[in-house]
Amino acid sequence: MSLRVFALACAGLAAASSVGACIHAETDNQANSTFLQFVFTSDAHYGLTRDTFRGRSAVDARTVNQAMVEKINSLPGVKFADDGGLRAGQSVGPVDFLVEGGDVANREEVTGSKAIQRAAVSWSQFRADYIDGLTLTDHGAKRASVYVVPGNHDASNAIGYPRQMVPPVDPTSMVEIFNLMVRPSVPRTTATYRYERDKVLAARDLGGMHLVFLNVWPDSQARAWMERDLEHVSATTPVIIFTHDQPDGEAKQFKNPNGQHDINATDQFENLLSDTLADADGTSTKVQPLVEQQALEGFLRRHRNITAYFHGNSNWNQFYDWTGPGHTLSLHTFRVDSPIKGNVSARDETKLSFQVATLDTAAKTLTVRECLWNTVPSNPVKAVVWGASKTVVLTPRVARSD
Repeated sequence: MSLRVFALACAGLAAASSVGACIHAETDNQANSTFLQFVFTSDAHYGLTRDTFRGRSAVDARTVNQAMVEKINSLPGVKFADDGGLRAGQSVGPVDFLVEGGDVANREEVTGSKAIQRAAVSWSQFRADYIDGLTLTDHGAKRASVYVVPGNHDASNAIGYPRQMVPPVDPTSMVEIFNLMVRPSVPRTTATYRYERDKVLAARDLGGMHLVFLNVWPDSQARAWMERDLEHVSATTPVIIFTHDQPDGEAKQFKNPNGQHDINATDQFENLLSDTLADADGTSTKVQPLVEQQALEGFLRRHRNITAYFHGNSNWNQFYDWTGPGHTLSLHTFRVDSPIKGNVSARDETKLSFQVATLDTAAKTLTVRECLWNTVPSNPVKAVVWGASKTVVLTPRVARSD
């Protein structure tokens, strides 16, 4: 896609970290089409293996991800199903970008006497397979962009984890995702990267849509950044969030509320988010983070043009509306499968899927389709099959009373 930078403004979190989280927006120069299309996938988990894949056992993540990218590259010549969604029955054609929803690298945990491969190796494999290996082109006949948000595994590799990892830290995937998405004037290295400062908070304006890419989950730091970012966005412009975690979040990823608030094997908190877990029974990683969910719900109530949310983390294909703990919202939410750790597809490889989204930028309408890419494992060249689909309107949500 032909893009130009139109804004680059630092978030100014603190004097020592003013470059760490920046508003980086781009605009689409292509006015030839009212449609944007993208692929969404998540949880590549390089370093792991699938129990079975296409007649083989213990197949490494790279082999599986390469097979999926091959199917993604085949999309332009495939026809959409006659499902009533946008562009139904037509050939897919141009795909403008791909979003990877995080956990590029699996945590470098030790299992028995063996450790998962280093994040540096995993990122190198991901770059070769997705960034260099993707052959899709956009509506301007340019190579499709690849956008990436970090997952909890990428973040834990950068700061440590309650259980043993070898090496104890390797921030490579976080560094590379940060440089790719935020594009700091001085790229980070594994020596200069600092997780607390260098969060992935980025935005792109494409075809009249505002796309927001967030670090793991929209915590208070991310919401403060979005407040500043959205000051420059019309209240009628649809905003789409891409992040790793589901809107509910996970208690274990907040800062440890106990003792010295550190990462330790007893408390099991991962310290990936900016907020200390605040719930009444917040000493355990097993609680529902309701206080934090309420804060997100309140933020979304104030920004009614945030109308879609894409995530991975706990992986299967699901289209649902998140209402918040107070049930005052109806946020169109799209959960995607993983090629390695799908809740269903890990056991049944015929259910492996990614999502293809079509945006009508004039009508502000979105169709998301499940794309099943391995329905006949014994026949790798079989074309993809369309599964479930959902079409939604992205105009600002109507406010609900409490």
